[in-house]
Amino acid sequence: MTNKLTGFEVKPEQRQSWQSIAMVWIGSMICVPCLMIGGLIGSGMPIGNVITAIIIGYGIICVYMSLIGMQGCDTGLPTAVMASGALGEKGARYIISSVLAIACIGWFGIQSAVCGTSFSAMLLSMTGINIPVGLSSTFWGIIMLVTACYGFKGLKWLNFVAVPMLLIVCGYGVWAAMAQFDGMTVMANYVPPQPIPLMTGISLVVATFAVGGAISSDYCRFAKSRNDVIKSSVLGVLPAGLIMLLVGAVMSIVTGEYDISAVLTAVGVPAVGLIALVLATWTTNVTNAYSGGLSLSNLLGVDESRFKTTTAIAGGFGTLLAAVGVLSKFTAFLTLLSALVPALVGVLIADYWIIGKGDPKQFKLREGVYAPGMISFLVGALIACITGGTFASFPALVTAMPALNTPFFIGPVNGIIVSMVLYIVLVKVMPQPEASYSEAA
Repeated sequence: MTNKLTGFEVKPEQRQSWQSIAMVWIGSMICVPCLMIGGLIGSGMPIGNVITAIIIGYGIICVYMSLIGMQGCDTGLPTAVMASGALGEKGARYIISSVLAIACIGWFGIQSAVCGTSFSAMLLSMTGINIPVGLSSTFWGIIMLVTACYGFKGLKWLNFVAVPMLLIVCGYGVWAAMAQFDGMTVMANYVPPQPIPLMTGISLVVATFAVGGAISSDYCRFAKSRNDVIKSSVLGVLPAGLIMLLVGAVMSIVTGEYDISAVLTAVGVPAVGLIALVLATWTTNVTNAYSGGLSLSNLLGVDESRFKTTTAIAGGFGTLLAAVGVLSKFTAFLTLLSALVPALVGVLIADYWIIGKGDPKQFKLREGVYAPGMISFLVGALIACITGGTFASFPALVTAMPALNTPFFIGPVNGIIVSMVLYIVLVKVMPQPEASYSEAA
């Protein structure tokens, strides 16, 4: 499908099997942040509640990423461009593309910094060679960026090689930790020192892949059918997510450490831990650079033929941030961006699946700024931040306005529901501008 307004297209020969797309999602799920969140909820919950939180949290992700992915499969458009249907071309280009580009670039930099820091520390402990963290972060950022510039084929083959290796390494890490630290006894007697409510655990699980679910169209547009989108989303996210968060939870309870590389170092196989760390970061980070490049393409008004250039810019900027060591100051800001994205999902779902009844023939890209979509997105994002505790990262702001931190249910889900309902209402009550549409295909 070729889009006359944007120049984006998916040719028949570019269509991929659902297994190929699922491998990209699996590679995205196998990462240090997932282990970290698993360790966090594992330290505050019984294992039964951990499993419940993971299944519900990733179940929510799978539902909305399947809907966004099927829309991408129908239209052939990445999320940043597809949003023009609900927010207008200028709204999607300047607001949504900026949010997605900044989020992906920022997370690329954070992952590169994590990899560089750990690589330098482990190499020093293994060989006595001291490589500056900035240099190490730059090196691995460039390696990951080169892979991302190959586009979907690069991601597919990287994950086909790396994912099985990572699963074996994680399995060995858990077995070694359980054997060395008498894990069964520790888990049987474990009492969380600071219990975490189930709803908080679900929110944390959703947060690990909120952005990934929203940009599912970037990859699912290459799927051959809607059924393939559903299979790749559910089988690519839920099993891998359950495994990784459980690995993090078990290791945190047994050893007090969620990081697989650190655990493997503790049990005497640091080289294996180093390989696991690099591959886990690599398979996740190439998706950050690739999606960041697509969003940047739309922001700059260039078509997909120049995605290598925009991907290089996105990843290069993230690598630069990692190298100079300023990313720690952006963590709260990136958390805020991650909370904003699900509200976009609500607007897109309402526009395509409810107003448009899921019919590709009814999907159109609106020019300019479409008020119902922009208003719904902004209100939904605000509700997600307020009820999800996002503003807790900004103590001065909460002190001045305590109402900004009012936890309720699941923040990202609240944002989706509010933006969805509000969009449906506003489309019906606000006058529709004439001749404001461009055909999607």
